Parts: sequence; structure tokens; C-alpha cells
Amino acid sequence: MQVLIVDDSKLALTALKGLLTNAGYEVLTAMNGQEGLKALEGSACRMVVSDWEMPVMNGLEFCRAIRAEEFTGYVYFLLLTSHGSLDEMVQGLSAGADDFIAKPYKPDEVLARLRAGERILSLETRDVAIFALAKLAESRDVDTGAHLERVQYYCRVLSQQMATLEKYQEIIDPEFIRLMFQTSPLHDIGKVGIPDSVLLKPGRLDPNEFEIMKTHTTIAAQTLDAALSKFPGVSFLKMARDIAATHHEKYDGTGYPNGLKEQNIPLCGRIIALADVYDALISKRVYKQAFTHDSAKSVILEGSGKHFDPDVVECFLAREDQFVSIRKRFSENEDEDE
Repeated sequence: MQVLIVDDSKLALTALKGLLTNAGYEVLTAMNGQEGLKALEGSACRMVVSDWEMPVMNGLEFCRAIRAEEFTGYVYFLLLTSHGSLDEMVQGLSAGADDFIAKPYKPDEVLARLRAGERILSLETRDVAIFALAKLAESRDVDTGAHLERVQYYCRVLSQQMATLEKYQEIIDPEFIRLMFQTSPLHDIGKVGIPDSVLLKPGRLDPNEFEIMKTHTTIAAQTLDAALSKFPGVSFLKMARDIAATHHEKYDGTGYPNGLKEQNIPLCGRIIALADVYDALISKRVYKQAFTHDSAKSVILEGSGKHFDPDVVECFLAREDQFVSIRKRFSENEDEDE
């Protein structure tokens, strides 16, 4: 496993690099947080040991910058510091640090804390399993491309922007945003129960077929409810259930499966409703051409207060440039795969 060491002392870097290299780690080094960010970009490094006091960008600033970035996987952050007071530890944890190593450090302690970090990172295999399950369900429909990936990032962008609105600041925290990103790929998992004759029909569905298609929301809800009954304290299962069950509800109550209205629709369902529709609009299908961003934006604006929560639409408008960037990024990936 790769570990990035960040310290403005060349002597400290050399000593720590030697310790970790001898322990079997592949080591990257940087002299401050700014250099550290550049080292992380494009690398497979998932663990950082950083000094607190550094020029240009100190350890706290570096940690905050990592948490603000959109790295594919979680970066485990160890703060190497002589700051030992409770207030300073709270400050470090608030910045996003996962653990502390006090100076002067003992070699065995450093290695033990890195091993603990590896165990934490191994839990991310759950996220991989969730996404793999969602991709398996999606694989029955060959026309979706990178739909799941785009919706993930749209949901994260919308959640981040909504967190800046005063009315949501006590509701949307980093954990909510993480869960939105993690569980949004499961929104259509109920389609595994839809017959091929309906799911793969090369054209628009007739009324009876559409009624069958609509059951993918209840199939998913029932499946995830069964998991929740066995593991009631698992937060990602609850959000996954709410997303799968309510992503086709509409703000004015005309959606399905339960005709929920306004705040009765879970917030996660209101967020993904816009992300899912936007992606459907900008994607080419056998029965339609892809919409331009401006055309899709017009549909979203027309649906504000009807299909979509006006607050979510407001956040979409604030971050529409990022929607365009996400679409372009994953469209390019699709082109490369063809």
C-alpha cells in the first residue's frame, strides 16, 4: 500500500520514509500540504501521514483540502503533531483527521496506527459491493452507459450545494453527502424484477407496460426493507431504501408509487429525482436523441414546484457548470470504451 508522508523537515521525511519502506509500504513524500495534494492527484495513495506545522499549507489546511476534493476513494489521514491538548485534538478532528501520532513518535506506534488505518480502509469494500450490485442490475439494460456514475456525482454536487442553504445546514452533513454518493446507484435496483419484454422494449411503453415498470420502486423497497429488518441500525440501507422507493415521486404529489408530496418525500428522494431526470434527458436512447444541457435545463425549470423541489432546482442552477463537466467526463470515458 502507498503512504504519502508530508513534512517540511527533510530529516523527518528521511527517517519516516525509511521506517515505512522497511515495513513494506511504498512511500511518496512532499514538503507541504500543497505539494501533498499534487502528489495525491492521479496516484493510488490512500493513506497520509502529515506534520501539523508546515509552511505554504499546514497539516490542518491540507486535511481540509483533501476532504473538500472529490477523490474516488477515502483518504485516511494521520496527523503527526506535538499538539496534545484536548482543544487542539478537537481542532484536528474537526478538520477531518482520522488519528494522531504524537511527537516524538515511537516506530511501533506509527506502524500500529497505519495498520489500523488499513483496516478502516478495508471497510470500503462495502461501497464496492454496493456499486457492483447496482451495476449488475443495470447490466440488463445495455443502453444506460455511465448512468450510475453520473447520477452519483450529480447527487453529491446537489447535496453539497444544499448544505449551504440555511434550512438544510442541520440536516445535510458530510455523512449525508457520503451516503447520497454511496447509495444513489441503487435507485433502480428493483428493475431486476421487471420482465425483459418491458425493460428492454425498444420504444415507449404502453400504459399496461408502464404500470409494470413502475413496480421497480416497490420491488426495491421490499427488498431493502427485508435487509433493514435484519440490520435495522445500518444507515446506508435506510437511505438506499428511501432513494429506491421515492426517486419517482413528484413534488406536487403526482408521482409514484405512493403519490407523496413536498416534504413528505424524503430529502434524498427529492435530490435524486432531479439528478435521475437530468441524466435521462441528456442521454441518447433508442427512442430519442440526447438533449443539450440547455434543453434539459429548460425541462428542469419548467418542473420546479411540480416535478422537482424548488430548493433542489435552485441548487442545480448554482452548480450547473459542474453538471456539464460531469456529463463531459463520463461521456469521454464511454467513448474510450467503445
